[in-house]
Parts: sequence; structure tokens; C-alpha cells
Amino acid sequence: MLTVSSSCSSLRLVQPPLAASPRVKVALSRRFHCASRLTYPSLYRVVSSSARITKMDSNSGSSISSGPTDQQVGSFNFLTKKVYVPPPWAGHLWPMPSHVFSLGHLPTPIHKWNLPNLPNGTEVWLKRDDLTGMQLSGNKVRKLEFLLADAVSRGADCIITIGGIQSNHCRATAVAAKYLNLDCYLILRTSKDLVDNDPGLTGNLLVERLVGAQVDLISKEEYAKIGSVTLTEILKEKLINEGRKPYVIPVGGSNSLGTWGYIEAIREIEQQQQDCENANVKFDDIVVACGSGGTIAGLSLGSYLSSIKAKVHAFSVCDDPDYFYDFVQGLLDGLEAGVISRNIVDIHNAKGLGYAISTAEELEFVKEISMSTGVILDPVYSGKAAYGMMKDMTQNPKNWEGRKVLFVHTGGLLGLFDKIDQMASSVANWRRMDVHESVPRKDGAGKMF
Repeated sequence: MLTVSSSCSSLRLVQPPLAASPRVKVALSRRFHCASRLTYPSLYRVVSSSARITKMDSNSGSSISSGPTDQQVGSFNFLTKKVYVPPPWAGHLWPMPSHVFSLGHLPTPIHKWNLPNLPNGTEVWLKRDDLTGMQLSGNKVRKLEFLLADAVSRGADCIITIGGIQSNHCRATAVAAKYLNLDCYLILRTSKDLVDNDPGLTGNLLVERLVGAQVDLISKEEYAKIGSVTLTEILKEKLINEGRKPYVIPVGGSNSLGTWGYIEAIREIEQQQQDCENANVKFDDIVVACGSGGTIAGLSLGSYLSSIKAKVHAFSVCDDPDYFYDFVQGLLDGLEAGVISRNIVDIHNAKGLGYAISTAEELEFVKEISMSTGVILDPVYSGKAAYGMMKDMTQNPKNWEGRKVLFVHTGGLLGLFDKIDQMASSVANWRRMDVHESVPRKDGAGKMF
């Protein structure tokens, strides 16, 4: 029987790994100090309730809860801080997080994505990480679960982070910080022509400003000259001098700690895949956008270590593949993973005209996918990644024939609002309804006047 004091979140029991290294045993003992009364039989290990499992229906591919108890526990665990225990196959990584905050609506569903013009025998499935929340949404949430738990543990009273003017990460951080009663300071990169003006309320900016985040604007030229690390340190020192206790989160939440967000996501995918008994779904490839590196580091390392063993393809929307191979290597080394980035992930250039700059063809692709499948892609990340994937499937169909591909939708819908002017002419499917004046009136459920 497992007994846990009220100071810890609910935990459940699963079968243990066959063995644990001495370092892992020490880490686990550290992790359990929060409970004043914690006992469990030696046949089991303790796993946080963040390890959520879904079952996919073999006919529709839809997500089914594994039971009402899990649903009930999960809903009351939202915004709670929990002891974290890693997947058994990641137990050798170091350092390991001690706690995690429940910020996302997890697990996110996986379903078949009926994309047109696929190579022969190719199946594409969609991991809906765009559904991790509403104003707090996308892949950034998984990283923030670990980063904000660390911030709270260190006694921070405010958060600093940095990104582009329509950064999904900055918006998610602002919302998550407010959920946890922390102030948020955002350094946002914009053009030199706009840096001295009110940035407006378009897309992510509206959410950030509604939740009270302080926005500091910096020009792209200044950003390139000074760098994100120095800029956040300048603001950190300013806040410390004002008596605050700031915690800095890097661009995209992409550091070794944030990488755990998608190591944990692989555990989620692994369990969903294992529970999909009748669908015979074993993914050969995982495809995802790459903007700051943390997501692909977690996915590729997790896939390599776990039973999934899928080939990870990252489509970079900024910088170039060589930069990201090196950056991801730094994240892996920070976890003492002992693997080479180029051996576990293939990085393709999908930058196009530049970060957050969309061509007419790319936006037309986003519209066509929306109209044909009902799935809306953002223009900055998943839109470019899916465009790159489909382009490669067209040019090199033999490389994809007969393979089961999992595409991870990383969210970012609010970024579309920044492309309204570019997209307006292509979505002009409206008209005034033509009703003859002789049509008799008939009231419905509400008069609406």
C-alpha cells in the first residue's frame, strides 16, 4: 500500500525497472523528501501522475481515456507541483529534475492525418501538442512544466524570457507565470522602425499584455549585436537591484532542463503507442519543427533511449542545420547523455525567406491543409515543417513509402493573426446572404435582438 502525506501530489505505482544505478537511487531518495510519510513495497517504484496514458480507438484513431479515475485525478492535479521520476530508460541522465508543475492538458491526442498526395503506403499521424491548452498552449508548455517548477523551488518572484515579437514561448511563459502568481518580463525582438512604438495587440501580444506581462522592445540589430543571454542578464541585474528575485528562461525554454519536457513527451507517446493494441501503430519516423532546439533534443534523445526507436526529422525554421546540431549536442552533453546529435536526429533547412517570414506558397499550403484536413498549422513553425516534409515526400517518395510517420504539431495558432494581410485575398470565401423580402418570419431558439 502506498501512503503519501498531503504535501505531495497523488502518485501511482507501476512495475519497476530491473535495476537502478547508485546515482539514480540517490536522486530518487532526494526526490521523496517532500513527503513526511511515504511507504511503498519494494516490488514497485513511484511515478508522478504526469505519466498520463491514452488509448487510441483502432477504427477512428481518436483518443480514449484509460479510465474515469485518471481523468478525475488529472483535472485536480492541474497547476500542482509534483515530485518527478523519469522514465526508466532515462534514469541515467543527469541532472534530473526534482519536481514538475502540471501546466498542460496532457496527454495530447494522436490521430490519423489524411494528408493528400502521400507516397504509396505512407501513413501520417498527428500528435496534437497544439492542444496542450488555450492561451497556454503548444510545445513550450512541456518545457515550462520543468522550468517553472525550478523557478518556484529557487524562490523566484518573477520570470524573464526573450524572443521574437510574436513569440509563442513568450506568450506561454507570461500566462504560466501568472497562473503561479509570478510577474513576467518579456524582451521582444522587433524591427528598428517599430522599436519605439506601441507594439499593438495582434496575436500573442494581446494575450501577453492582457495577463500583465511587462514588454521591453529591442531592435533586431541590437539583438544580433548584444545577444539574448546578455540582454536577459541586463534585465536580471536591474530587477535584482530593485529587490526582485528573477529567474531567467532562455529563448524557447531550450536548455538541458527544458529538454526534459520532450523526454517526458516520448514516454507519453510510447505509452499511447503501446496501448493502441488493435491499430498496429509503430512509428518509423517523427517529424517536428525546430526553432530553438530543446524540443528536438528531447524527442530525439527520448526516441533513441526508449522502445520507440523512430527516426527523428527536424525542420529548422531559423539558423541552419549545422548550428542546431551543435546546439543540440550542448543540451545532450548537459544531461551527460553520451550520444552524438548527428546520430539521433536529421535536421533539414526549412527557413525559407527567414524566421517568421512566409512566402505566398507557404501560406497557400497552410490554407490548403486547413481546407482538406481541418488541421490549422501556424505559419512560423509547424506550417514550414509540414511544407518541408511534403516537399521532401514529393521529391524523394522512395524514402517515405510504406512508413508510419508521426508529425508533432507544436502549436502557434496565434501567429496566424500576424499574417492577416498576406492571407486575406486567399480566404475570400464570403458573400452576403440573398433572402427575398417575401420569406415569412419564424423565431428560433433566441431572438438575438
